[in-house]
Parts: sequence; C-alpha cells; structure tokens
Amino acid sequence: MTLVKTHRQLIDEASALITTIPTKEALALHGDENVVFVDLRDVRELEREGMIPGAFHAPRGMLEFWVDPSSPYFKDVFGSGKRFVFYCQSAWRSALATRAVQEMGLAPVAHVAGGFKAWKDAGGPVGAKPEHKKA
Repeated sequence: MTLVKTHRQLIDEASALITTIPTKEALALHGDENVVFVDLRDVRELEREGMIPGAFHAPRGMLEFWVDPSSPYFKDVFGSGKRFVFYCQSAWRSALATRAVQEMGLAPVAHVAGGFKAWKDAGGPVGAKPEHKKA
C-alpha cells in the first residue's frame, strides 16, 4: 500500500498551523479559570495513567461532534468562550485535534508540547482517576 501522506506529515502540517504550548507554560496555566485542559486520550489510558486534575475528557473520536453547536452531541463546555488546551499522550493526536477544531472555528486553542508524558515528566499534577464532568 502506498499512502499519499504519512501520519508524520499530517502531524507536521498541523503543527505548522497551530499553537504549541511548552510544558512549563502549560503548567503555569493549570488552575486558570479561563483555561480548559482537554484530554483526548482513550478512557483506558485515563484509567491506567490518570489525567490532569480538572481536565475535561473529550475522546478524540467524538471531538468534532462535541465542539459543533449544530451537532446533537454538542457539549456546552466548548461554547464557554474559554481558552482550550488539548493534550494526548505524546502530542500527536492533540496536534491533529487542535488543527481540526481550529479549522472549525473554535478559538483560542492550543496543545501541550510532548503531551501528558511531558506533563508528568515535568512534575505536573496528575489525578488518580478521571474526572467525568458533565458538560
């Protein structure tokens, strides 16, 4: 099979068009009431590794539906007017997701460089269990 683009090319293209927040800056934003951290990882990852305390869980496969007010799956959190900081394990899914919602018109949006792994490595707080917030 020959693909037109590799996953790496898609990530690189997205990364050139989005805002990537260094881990240290992301740590400083944690707790800001005008910032919503959005965890894109699978629920099994959350159960296994925890998540950033206070983050909103939006599975990557549902994100565009949850962001769109015309979708029956829309989540109010995405209409809050806050700044959204997306993350996944290694910043691959979050780069693609940030680009997708940016194209949809959600703003301001960014993602965490290095993802949840970099967050943990930098000593960022980790909640032991997912916080399943109602949106």
